[in-house]
Amino acid sequence: MEIRHQAPAPLVSFILTYYNLPVELLCTCIDSILALSLQPGEREIIVVDDGSETSPMNDLLKYGDEIIYIRQKNSGVSVARNTAMAMAKGQYIQLIDGDDYLLTEPYEHCLDILRNNSDADIVMFDFTHRHDQPASAICSPIKKNGIELMRTTNIHGSTCCCLFRQAVRGQLAFTPDITYGEDEEFTPQLLIRAETVYITEEKAYFYRERATSAIHQNDEASIQKRLDDTKKVILHLNRLADTSPQSDKVALQRRVSQLTMDYIYNTIMLTRSEDKLKETLEELSKDGLLPLPNHPYSKKYILFRRLINNTIGRKILLSTLPLIKKER
Repeated sequence: MEIRHQAPAPLVSFILTYYNLPVELLCTCIDSILALSLQPGEREIIVVDDGSETSPMNDLLKYGDEIIYIRQKNSGVSVARNTAMAMAKGQYIQLIDGDDYLLTEPYEHCLDILRNNSDADIVMFDFTHRHDQPASAICSPIKKNGIELMRTTNIHGSTCCCLFRQAVRGQLAFTPDITYGEDEEFTPQLLIRAETVYITEEKAYFYRERATSAIHQNDEASIQKRLDDTKKVILHLNRLADTSPQSDKVALQRRVSQLTMDYIYNTIMLTRSEDKLKETLEELSKDGLLPLPNHPYSKKYILFRRLINNTIGRKILLSTLPLIKKER
């Protein structure tokens, strides 16, 4: 009787989402993965074309069996990611937007964390906008429980800066109809599932700022969609907190408070409207999200909370925030 040995699962499945981008950007992204020390059997590259007007397939033929190419009807980045995660065979998942790419040396450090720590559920790292970032000294990562991290830290919600274990994700998926802020809904739920998170300051992900990206669309409909999606995420996480065990609840409530602050901030920055701000604050109060909890989450949070709670403070925010460049 013939005995067939099943090939071991790849260490990492790289999921690339693509929609109406210059194809050379997608190729740069793929090349950055192929430049890593992972052997072919240790990696899986899944490219999901979310119904682009022109398929990049002809330009991808040179990669042969190195990639898996999927083309679907345009349904948004959340559906594209869900499609790929459902078929991914890797022990870990790395999400990448097709116009971004990985930086070899810093990302190798993230892979070393996985290789040297079998308990790693998530490796969290940083991103950069700089092509010429200086080499950084390799530092030992910080090890924390996911809930502990959320309870004590103002996390950054980008899923592209998380290398996470597929088994920890379980059935967690992105909400299909959310175009903006899908990461902010996904990442907190991922973290509360994680027993062990390793955090490194390595800037391993190059985030490309493009004027045509969704986040930079400033027409009225796009602005309203962005605010509406953010509100959906906040309400969902708040409902989740209400039904969670106490440890999870405290962690999620901190994140809800941070996102609520960001939501008010973006209402001011995107609309510059006193009437819209008033309407937003009234709705948040009805939803039980205001006043913001009196916790010392950060100096910025403490100051913002004080200002937003009174008429004079709100006028100060409306007049000064648009003059200040937003922090990352």
